[in-house]
Amino acid sequence: MPAGTIDRVTNRWGMTVPLGGIRLADHAAVYAAVEEAGFTDVWSSEVAGTDAFTPLALAAAWSPGLRLGTAITPVFTRGPGLLAMSAAALAEAAPGRFALGVGASSPVLVRDWNAVPFDEPYRRTRDVLRFLRAALDGETVDGAFDTFEVRRFTLERPPTVPPPVLLAALRPGMLRLAAAEADGVILNWLAATDVPTALAELGERRPGFEVAARIFVCPTEDTAYARALGRRMITGYLTVPAYAAFHRWLGRQDSLGAMWRAWEAGDRRGAAAAVPDEVVDALVLHGSPERCAAEARRYAAHGVDVPVLAVLPTPELTEGGAAAWLDLVPRLGAGAGEVA
Repeated sequence: MPAGTIDRVTNRWGMTVPLGGIRLADHAAVYAAVEEAGFTDVWSSEVAGTDAFTPLALAAAWSPGLRLGTAITPVFTRGPGLLAMSAAALAEAAPGRFALGVGASSPVLVRDWNAVPFDEPYRRTRDVLRFLRAALDGETVDGAFDTFEVRRFTLERPPTVPPPVLLAALRPGMLRLAAAEADGVILNWLAATDVPTALAELGERRPGFEVAARIFVCPTEDTAYARALGRRMITGYLTVPAYAAFHRWLGRQDSLGAMWRAWEAGDRRGAAAAVPDEVVDALVLHGSPERCAAEARRYAAHGVDVPVLAVLPTPELTEGGAAAWLDLVPRLGAGAGEVA
């Protein structure tokens, strides 16, 4: 289709949970507001806040109409058996409406924060994916993979409905692995116009293969605030080797080169200042909530099945507390599933 043409509609619309500034114990109201606003999915992440499964377990009990997903659970920080047990438990709690997203994560999260060697991330991810597919189908797994060995593991409670397993992927190798062996792919830290480049590596999608993307939104009309926050986030994430390589592959060598050079020289402040406005605006959507939602729906136009909003803190949300967050959700969900 011609560049900029929008002719594709998604019937799924996701929100990243938990929301900032609201206790997990108070998220029953959050999930109700998310569903009422037209969101179909809630997806968790796992960095240094909550674990990936607890917010979804609460959603499973409180909002049986929502689909649940992890985006993502790292393949290094749990043993293969424990990861399978956690996924099976949530699949049992929410049969037919849970998707397990896994990925390599990063050296900081794996090695620096969890004291686990970050060795051979591609092969570890592939091996855990293969283990999970077998274990969640109720098979006994007994043998050596390239990066670990499992002896006689069988789930005592295999899920009646095994969850689909999606793979977080950036560059061609992992994207092709997702296409060949996973039930879907999870994209992250890319512009809507980058989506076709990533999806081209998947080839022809199998029936049921799902593409999800986490999309950062900063719903404020304070452009200076949004861009300052976006620069800090981009500097923190896109200097990680895997993400830096990803954006070089996407063609941002020139636009982000100054940031990478300053970072390598130890100039953190200079690195953030070197991120161009157009890169911030492409990767961190900002403006009114309605504008953020409309911009996020462009990802669906370019091939994403499940756009998943990740709402960043704003002055309005910080000052307004839980009430401001709950007022925001319907504005982000207006027209959920449609393409503007």
